[in-house]
Amino acid sequence: MKNTDIIHLELRGEHKEIAVIRLTRKAKRNAINDALVLALRNLFDGLPTTVRAAVLDGEGEHFCAGLDLSELTERDAGQGLHHSRMWHAALERVQFGPVPVIAALHGAVVGGGLELASACHIRVADDSTFYALPEGSRGIFVGGGGSVRIPKLIGVARMTDMMLTGRVYNAQDGERIGLAQYLVPQGQAFEKAFELAVRVAQNAPLTNYALMHALPRIAEQPADHGLFTESMMAAIAQSAPEAKSRVKAFLDGKAAKVSKG
Repeated sequence: MKNTDIIHLELRGEHKEIAVIRLTRKAKRNAINDALVLALRNLFDGLPTTVRAAVLDGEGEHFCAGLDLSELTERDAGQGLHHSRMWHAALERVQFGPVPVIAALHGAVVGGGLELASACHIRVADDSTFYALPEGSRGIFVGGGGSVRIPKLIGVARMTDMMLTGRVYNAQDGERIGLAQYLVPQGQAFEKAFELAVRVAQNAPLTNYALMHALPRIAEQPADHGLFTESMMAAIAQSAPEAKSRVKAFLDGKAAKVSKG
Protein backbone atom coordinates (compact mmCIF):
# COMPACT_ATOMS: atom_id res chain seq x y z
CA MET A 1 0.00 0.00 0.00
CA LYS A 2 1.31 3.44 -0.95
CA ASN A 3 1.27 5.99 1.87
CA THR A 4 -0.77 9.09 1.08
CA ASP A 5 -1.76 12.38 2.69
CA ILE A 6 -4.78 10.69 4.30
CA ILE A 7 -3.39 7.43 5.69
CA HIS A 8 0.01 6.01 6.53
CA LEU A 9 1.18 2.43 7.12
CA GLU A 10 4.40 1.57 8.96
CA LEU A 11 5.58 -1.96 9.73
CA ARG A 12 7.46 -2.39 13.00
CA GLY A 13 9.09 -5.24 14.86
CA GLU A 14 11.93 -7.60 14.05
CA HIS A 15 9.74 -9.51 11.61
CA LYS A 16 7.51 -6.56 10.64
CA GLU A 17 4.74 -8.14 12.67
CA ILE A 18 3.11 -4.91 13.91
CA ALA A 19 1.27 -2.64 11.47
CA VAL A 20 0.96 0.96 12.65
CA ILE A 21 -1.89 2.54 10.70
CA ARG A 22 -2.28 6.28 11.14
CA LEU A 23 -5.00 8.60 9.86
CA THR A 24 -3.16 11.66 8.55
CA ARG A 25 -5.83 14.30 7.89
CA LYS A 26 -4.57 16.35 10.83
CA ALA A 27 -5.93 19.65 9.51
CA LYS A 28 -9.42 18.09 9.37
CA ARG A 29 -9.10 16.44 12.81
CA ASN A 30 -8.85 13.17 10.83
CA ALA A 31 -12.45 13.48 9.70
CA ILE A 32 -13.44 10.66 7.36
CA ASN A 33 -14.18 11.25 3.69
CA ASP A 34 -14.89 8.69 0.98
CA ALA A 35 -11.23 8.47 -0.01
CA LEU A 36 -10.25 7.59 3.56
CA VAL A 37 -12.98 4.95 3.85
CA LEU A 38 -11.74 3.28 0.66
CA ALA A 39 -8.11 3.60 1.75
CA LEU A 40 -8.91 1.81 5.02
CA ARG A 41 -10.66 -0.98 3.16
CA ASN A 42 -7.81 -1.42 0.69
CA LEU A 43 -5.16 -1.28 3.41
CA PHE A 44 -6.74 -4.05 5.49
CA ASP A 45 -7.33 -6.11 2.37
CA GLY A 46 -3.65 -5.86 1.49
CA LEU A 47 -1.82 -6.16 4.81
CA PRO A 48 1.48 -8.05 4.43
CA THR A 49 1.40 -11.65 5.61
CA THR A 50 4.07 -10.87 8.23
CA VAL A 51 1.60 -8.73 10.21
CA ARG A 52 0.17 -10.32 13.37
CA ALA A 53 -1.47 -7.26 15.00
CA ALA A 54 -2.25 -3.65 14.13
CA VAL A 55 -2.43 -0.30 15.93
CA LEU A 56 -4.85 2.31 14.57
CA ASP A 57 -3.97 5.89 15.48
CA GLY A 58 -4.79 9.44 14.42
CA GLU A 59 -2.20 12.11 13.70
CA GLY A 60 -2.35 15.28 15.77
CA GLU A 61 -4.62 16.08 18.69
CA HIS A 62 -7.59 13.93 17.65
CA PHE A 63 -8.22 10.31 16.76
CA CYS A 64 -11.11 11.05 14.41
CA ALA A 65 -13.77 13.76 14.47
CA GLY A 66 -16.23 11.77 12.36
CA LEU A 67 -17.68 12.31 8.91
CA ASP A 68 -16.18 15.16 6.90
CA LEU A 69 -19.38 17.17 6.50
CA SER A 70 -17.69 19.54 4.04
CA GLU A 71 -17.75 16.67 1.53
CA LEU A 72 -21.31 15.61 2.31
CA THR A 73 -23.28 15.65 -0.91
CA GLU A 74 -27.01 15.53 -1.48
CA ARG A 75 -28.01 11.95 -2.22
CA ASP A 76 -31.24 10.23 -3.00
CA ALA A 77 -32.27 7.21 -0.91
CA GLY A 78 -30.57 4.69 -3.16
CA GLN A 79 -27.30 6.62 -3.25
CA GLY A 80 -27.40 7.02 0.52
CA LEU A 81 -27.93 3.28 0.95
CA HIS A 82 -24.93 2.40 -1.21
CA HIS A 83 -22.76 5.02 0.52
CA SER A 84 -23.56 3.51 3.93
CA ARG A 85 -22.84 0.03 2.60
CA MET A 86 -19.44 1.24 1.41
CA TRP A 87 -18.64 2.21 5.01
CA HIS A 88 -19.94 -1.16 6.20
CA ALA A 89 -17.62 -3.00 3.82
CA ALA A 90 -14.60 -0.98 4.95
CA LEU A 91 -15.21 -1.31 8.70
CA GLU A 92 -15.98 -5.00 8.31
CA ARG A 93 -12.39 -5.37 7.06
CA VAL A 94 -11.25 -3.82 10.36
CA GLN A 95 -13.41 -6.00 12.62
CA PHE A 96 -13.25 -9.23 10.61
CA GLY A 97 -9.91 -8.74 8.89
CA PRO A 98 -6.71 -10.75 9.16
CA VAL A 99 -5.36 -9.44 12.50
CA PRO A 100 -6.53 -7.94 15.81
CA VAL A 101 -6.65 -4.13 15.79
CA ILE A 102 -5.89 -1.96 18.83
CA ALA A 103 -7.14 1.64 18.62
CA ALA A 104 -5.13 4.42 20.27
CA LEU A 105 -7.78 7.00 21.15
CA HIS A 106 -7.17 10.65 21.98
CA GLY A 107 -9.07 13.88 21.57
CA ALA A 108 -12.23 13.59 19.49
CA VAL A 109 -13.74 10.15 18.96
CA VAL A 110 -16.92 11.48 17.45
CA GLY A 111 -19.59 10.21 15.07
CA GLY A 112 -17.92 8.14 12.37
CA GLY A 113 -14.76 8.19 14.48
CA LEU A 114 -16.60 6.29 17.21
CA GLU A 115 -17.99 3.93 14.59
CA LEU A 116 -14.43 3.25 13.43
CA ALA A 117 -13.17 2.78 16.99
CA SER A 118 -16.02 0.37 17.77
CA ALA A 119 -14.88 -1.86 14.88
CA CYS A 120 -11.50 -2.33 16.57
CA HIS A 121 -10.92 -5.17 19.02
CA ILE A 122 -9.26 -3.24 21.84
CA ARG A 123 -9.56 0.48 22.55
CA VAL A 124 -7.00 2.41 24.59
CA ALA A 125 -8.01 5.96 25.49
CA ASP A 126 -5.95 8.72 27.05
CA ASP A 127 -7.25 11.45 29.35
CA SER A 128 -7.89 13.86 26.46
CA THR A 129 -10.42 11.54 24.80
CA PHE A 130 -14.08 12.48 24.44
CA TYR A 131 -16.92 10.64 22.73
CA ALA A 132 -20.07 11.89 21.01
CA LEU A 133 -22.66 10.94 18.40
CA PRO A 134 -23.90 14.31 17.08
CA GLU A 135 -25.81 12.81 14.14
CA GLY A 136 -29.13 13.23 15.96
CA SER A 137 -28.76 17.01 16.22
CA ARG A 138 -27.71 17.22 12.55
CA GLY A 139 -30.78 15.47 11.22
CA ILE A 140 -28.95 12.35 10.10
CA PHE A 141 -28.39 8.83 11.41
CA VAL A 142 -25.29 6.71 11.91
CA GLY A 143 -24.39 4.87 8.72
CA GLY A 144 -21.05 3.21 9.36
CA GLY A 145 -22.21 0.29 11.49
CA GLY A 146 -22.52 2.25 14.72
CA SER A 147 -26.10 1.16 15.40
CA VAL A 148 -24.88 -2.46 15.48
CA ARG A 149 -21.49 -2.15 17.19
CA ILE A 150 -21.86 0.67 19.71
CA PRO A 151 -24.91 -0.77 21.59
CA LYS A 152 -22.87 -3.96 22.08
CA LEU A 153 -20.33 -1.84 23.96
CA ILE A 154 -22.55 0.46 26.01
CA GLY A 155 -26.17 -0.68 25.53
CA VAL A 156 -29.04 0.69 23.46
CA ALA A 157 -30.22 3.11 26.17
CA ARG A 158 -26.88 4.92 26.43
CA MET A 159 -26.47 5.19 22.66
CA THR A 160 -30.04 6.49 22.37
CA ASP A 161 -29.27 9.13 25.00
CA MET A 162 -26.08 10.19 23.19
CA MET A 163 -27.95 10.68 19.92
CA LEU A 164 -31.11 12.25 21.35
CA THR A 165 -29.40 14.75 23.65
CA GLY A 166 -25.93 15.20 22.14
CA ARG A 167 -24.37 13.95 25.36
CA VAL A 168 -20.56 13.97 25.36
CA TYR A 169 -18.66 11.43 27.46
CA ASN A 170 -15.23 12.31 28.77
CA ALA A 171 -12.39 9.80 28.91
CA GLN A 172 -13.12 8.61 32.44
CA ASP A 173 -16.84 8.09 31.94
CA GLY A 174 -16.25 6.56 28.51
CA GLU A 175 -13.99 3.93 30.01
CA ARG A 176 -16.49 3.31 32.81
CA ILE A 177 -19.36 2.54 30.43
CA GLY A 178 -17.29 0.42 28.06
CA LEU A 179 -16.23 2.66 25.18
CA ALA A 180 -12.59 1.82 25.99
CA GLN A 181 -10.96 -1.07 27.84
CA TYR A 182 -7.89 0.92 28.94
CA LEU A 183 -7.42 4.49 30.16
CA VAL A 184 -3.96 6.05 30.33
CA PRO A 185 -2.53 9.53 30.98
CA GLN A 186 -2.68 12.04 28.15
CA GLY A 187 -0.20 11.35 25.38
CA GLN A 188 0.31 7.68 26.28
CA ALA A 189 -2.46 5.96 24.29
CA PHE A 190 -0.25 4.99 21.37
CA GLU A 191 2.51 3.66 23.62
CA LYS A 192 0.03 1.46 25.52
CA ALA A 193 -1.73 0.33 22.32
CA PHE A 194 1.60 -0.64 20.77
CA GLU A 195 2.58 -2.55 23.92
CA LEU A 196 -0.68 -4.50 23.70
CA ALA A 197 -0.20 -5.15 19.98
CA VAL A 198 3.23 -6.66 20.67
CA ARG A 199 1.66 -8.94 23.27
CA VAL A 200 -1.24 -9.91 20.99
CA ALA A 201 1.15 -10.65 18.11
CA GLN A 202 2.79 -13.34 20.24
CA ASN A 203 -0.43 -15.38 20.41
CA ALA A 204 -1.02 -18.33 18.13
CA PRO A 205 -2.53 -16.87 14.94
CA LEU A 206 -5.41 -19.35 14.92
CA THR A 207 -6.37 -18.39 18.48
CA ASN A 208 -6.40 -14.72 17.51
CA TYR A 209 -8.52 -15.58 14.49
CA ALA A 210 -10.99 -17.46 16.69
CA LEU A 211 -11.28 -14.50 19.06
CA MET A 212 -11.89 -12.08 16.18
CA HIS A 213 -14.20 -14.19 14.02
CA ALA A 214 -15.76 -16.90 16.19
CA LEU A 215 -16.28 -15.24 19.58
CA PRO A 216 -18.54 -12.37 18.41
CA ARG A 217 -20.63 -14.79 16.37
CA ILE A 218 -20.92 -17.24 19.28
CA ALA A 219 -22.17 -14.38 21.45
CA GLU A 220 -24.99 -13.79 18.94
CA GLN A 221 -26.05 -17.44 18.67
CA PRO A 222 -28.60 -19.34 20.78
CA ALA A 223 -26.80 -21.12 23.62
CA ASP A 224 -26.88 -24.60 22.08
CA HIS A 225 -25.59 -23.28 18.74
CA GLY A 226 -22.90 -21.26 20.49
CA LEU A 227 -21.71 -24.24 22.51
CA PHE A 228 -21.44 -26.34 19.37
CA THR A 229 -19.53 -23.60 17.54
CA GLU A 230 -17.24 -23.26 20.57
CA SER A 231 -16.48 -27.00 20.49
CA MET A 232 -15.67 -26.87 16.80
CA MET A 233 -13.40 -23.85 17.20
CA ALA A 234 -11.67 -25.33 20.25
CA ALA A 235 -10.97 -28.55 18.35
CA ILE A 236 -9.57 -26.67 15.36
CA ALA A 237 -7.41 -24.35 17.45
CA GLN A 238 -5.87 -27.09 19.60
CA SER A 239 -5.05 -29.19 16.53
CA ALA A 240 -2.66 -26.54 15.17
CA PRO A 241 1.05 -27.47 15.50
CA GLU A 242 1.80 -24.20 17.28
CA ALA A 243 -0.88 -24.91 19.90
CA LYS A 244 0.53 -28.38 20.53
CA SER A 245 4.06 -27.03 21.02
CA ARG A 246 2.84 -24.32 23.40
CA VAL A 247 0.88 -26.77 25.56
CA LYS A 248 3.87 -29.11 25.66
CA ALA A 249 6.14 -26.24 26.73
CA PHE A 250 3.75 -25.45 29.58
CA LEU A 251 3.56 -29.09 30.70
CA ASP A 252 7.36 -29.30 30.59
CA GLY A 253 7.62 -26.25 32.83
CA LYS A 254 9.12 -24.08 30.10
CA ALA A 255 6.26 -21.58 29.82
CA ALA A 256 5.35 -18.82 32.23
CA LYS A 257 2.42 -19.42 34.57
CA VAL A 258 -0.37 -16.88 35.09
CA SER A 259 0.34 -14.53 37.99
CA LYS A 260 -1.07 -11.34 39.43
CA GLY A 261 -0.71 -8.37 37.09
